[in-house]
Amino acid sequence: MTRAVVIGGGIVGLTTGIALRRAGVEVVVCEQAPEIRAAGTGLGLWANALAVFDALGIGEQVRAIGKPSEMHFHDPAGKLLETPEFDAADHRYLLVHRAKLTDLLAGRVGHQNIRLGTGFHEYEEHAGGVTVRLSDGSTEEADVLVGADGAYSAVRAQLVPETRAQEHHGHQAWRAVVPADGIAVPGNRVILGTDGCRGGHVLTHDGSVYWLVNQFKSPPLTGTRKQQALERAIHLEEEPDGVLARLIGATLEELILHNQVMLVPPLPHWVSARVALAGDAAHAMSPHITAGATLGIEDAALLGHLLGTAADVAGALAAYEADRIPRYARAAELSAAVEHSPTPQEFARHYAAFSHWMITPRDAERNRVPA
Repeated sequence: MTRAVVIGGGIVGLTTGIALRRAGVEVVVCEQAPEIRAAGTGLGLWANALAVFDALGIGEQVRAIGKPSEMHFHDPAGKLLETPEFDAADHRYLLVHRAKLTDLLAGRVGHQNIRLGTGFHEYEEHAGGVTVRLSDGSTEEADVLVGADGAYSAVRAQLVPETRAQEHHGHQAWRAVVPADGIAVPGNRVILGTDGCRGGHVLTHDGSVYWLVNQFKSPPLTGTRKQQALERAIHLEEEPDGVLARLIGATLEELILHNQVMLVPPLPHWVSARVALAGDAAHAMSPHITAGATLGIEDAALLGHLLGTAADVAGALAAYEADRIPRYARAAELSAAVEHSPTPQEFARHYAAFSHWMITPRDAERNRVPA
């Protein structure tokens, strides 16, 4: 039986573990944190990610912890920016809570197959497989190592040296999930504002509200996280005391997450004979397209399919790389078109074009998950 070590217990690492186990591969997932926990709040899953979860047998459970939503954009006055050249399906996604999704995935991997408090140190490839040395001094012998350990991937640092995550200069993001107590939230609003600001609020499946503010070309930050978010909210609503501003104002400081957005530069390769990268470790992208997790889930599905059906691990990983690098090159082109749109209307149109491309079914055999 093929044996795999997956580094990283996030959404992509856990999904990779599920896909590999379903394909008949023995799996151990190593997570350096003392518990499986999600970084972040709300997460949008598009149709292609939901198709993977359906094939893995957990689609219904994922939908049960999510809220069907649509990605439509508005201007600061609340006017809908229409994209009539695209279908309704190009706007639909499922909003889930990251922590609940992570718990679900960990349960399906099997907690007995997850090693907590165990980070990656280094690997050594050899003719029979790969020896993985871990932070606690132990080793794991495997046929394949998958680095799903995020934008700051230690596996990538060894596989593709000098490819550290880079700042998406000036791109900052703030977000939180809060109860909507005392604030009338009219519905989902994703707003394209002035001064490089985007943001909005989305109702979650349990009645809470996920709010988000981000800015391209942000000036140097001053003040608290709440003050920083409020300073940008004025570019997103014509009303001085709009819904978004009130949601931010009602959020406890410690609940507000702030990130300098980081990117992984295009890599010359994602694999060796026994090692592969998946998810943000290979292709961390700007969250303005809300697609990083969805595309990483595709990575997991393809790894499961190829490693479960091929006798040659190196050949399977080469096929994986040949599929994914061109797909992400195109994703990067479409993402850049969104980011650099000269007007809110163009932003909305380019975003719909990106989501249409992303969810359009590809070669079914190439991306299927073993039954």
